[in-house]
Amino acid sequence: MREGLARAAGFIYDRPYLVLALASAFWGGNIVLGRYVGGHVPPIAVSFARWVVAFFILLPFAWPHLKRDWPVLIAGLPVMIALAISGISAPNTMGFYGLQFTQALNALLVQSTGPLLIGFWTLALFGERLSLPQAIGILISLTGVVVIVCRGNPEVLRTVTFNAGDLWIVGALLVFGFYSALARKRPAVHPLSFLIFNIGLGTVFLAPVFLWEMSSGHRLTFDALTIGTIAYVSIFPSLLAYLFFNRGVELIGPNHAAPFLHLTPLFGSVLAIGLLGERLEPFHLIGYALILAGITVATVRR
Repeated sequence: MREGLARAAGFIYDRPYLVLALASAFWGGNIVLGRYVGGHVPPIAVSFARWVVAFFILLPFAWPHLKRDWPVLIAGLPVMIALAISGISAPNTMGFYGLQFTQALNALLVQSTGPLLIGFWTLALFGERLSLPQAIGILISLTGVVVIVCRGNPEVLRTVTFNAGDLWIVGALLVFGFYSALARKRPAVHPLSFLIFNIGLGTVFLAPVFLWEMSSGHRLTFDALTIGTIAYVSIFPSLLAYLFFNRGVELIGPNHAAPFLHLTPLFGSVLAIGLLGERLEPFHLIGYALILAGITVATVRR
């Protein structure tokens, strides 16, 4: 049984497109859930709680690798600090905070700029430009996102009004784009030791902001909704999504991995249909087809 599970995990872990799709699926659920619980859970508290829980879930599995890789991680501490802040501390907190004030439509529209921001940081940091297929693929999949978000009616875009929450989400995406590009410079260590060290550092940097929020009177109410929210965001959008996304970037690079972020609103809409009772409409199918076509074009290698 254990050998079978190990083989299955190894099969998944070595398939870059599969792990990137799974990461986007988990983040899609995170957007739907974050909007659903907006106003019920303090954004910084839930972000801090998710990483504390994720850290202790991962620790027994990562400990042997962490002990072995500790000197390498300490030697690469400046890069690890940058990755911890840009990948753990800042983007999740900023995103959850923004979802308190914006609409789902705005959040999904803003989310669709993620691949372009990764391309920007890859160019700024390493001088690596998007290839023509990557740029065309991102634009095609971006069109698919807009079709889904606008429900097939371009006139919807005229009614969109942006607010401070959208700016927080843009900031979160800009920071995460930096993380995605810089991840190629991470120390050459085991994925579990890298992830737990990154989570630990990120949680440390998040702690002062969490204490400030607590001192302002915002507290977690430990009811069923709060516990369920923390359980989901600790395991799926945190542990598994980051493990899978890091692996995808490692295997095919940030620019090839970036278009898969457009699967996030796709999975978000699928979850809304399945869990919230929304109807499957023709515009969903058109948007899905455009997103998948764009990803296919963007991931074609020369």
